[in-house]
Amino acid sequence: MFGTLKTLINGANARAEDHLRDTYSIELIDQKIREAEQNLKAAKLTLASLIQKQRNENRQIEGLKSRVEDLMTRARQALADEHQDLVESAAQAVADLENETTLRMQTVDRLETRILQLRHSVQAASRRILDLKQGAISARAVKREQGLQKRLNRHLGGDSPIDEAQSLIERVMDQDDPFEQSEILREIDTGMDHTNLAARMEEAGYGPKTRATAADVLSRLKAQSDT
Repeated sequence: MFGTLKTLINGANARAEDHLRDTYSIELIDQKIREAEQNLKAAKLTLASLIQKQRNENRQIEGLKSRVEDLMTRARQALADEHQDLVESAAQAVADLENETTLRMQTVDRLETRILQLRHSVQAASRRILDLKQGAISARAVKREQGLQKRLNRHLGGDSPIDEAQSLIERVMDQDDPFEQSEILREIDTGMDHTNLAARMEEAGYGPKTRATAADVLSRLKAQSDT
């Protein structure tokens, strides 16, 4: 039972985490890019420090070589003058300087290897960060399109403003025409008080005509022209 509950809890946590990551995906991408840029900046500082140390070692080596050459010149002169004690001291000093030079050159070689490796890493990281920034731009555009599509889907779904507007239009169009209703009421009232009965009987040919028609006017015009 406890194993089942643990599995359910883990599943719920995983779904919640996925939902959170989906909701704040753009913010997480931007944060990861900032962290990558900070790491790249630290790597560049380390690279600069190594290069500075290498240059300092090279300067030290050049100074040691210069001192060796100077002592060798002086030792040759002392040897020519048979100052054996000075020659031996110079020889020992030259040996110490050459040993130090060898150690410093080994240090320069190690620094050169580390600098080369770190330089490649910095260049690769810089290219990846640039790719990430381009990807973030695309992801931001896709996220914006998804948001617009979701809102559009809500508007096109049930109880959307479009449906409500269509329903209102149909309701207005289905309403009775008040003018037509008034005409119908007038006709009904006229039929009920018999005011139009004489007119209907006149049109049927019963009784004298009380209203002129176009045919009557034409008849009078012909009669007048004949006379």
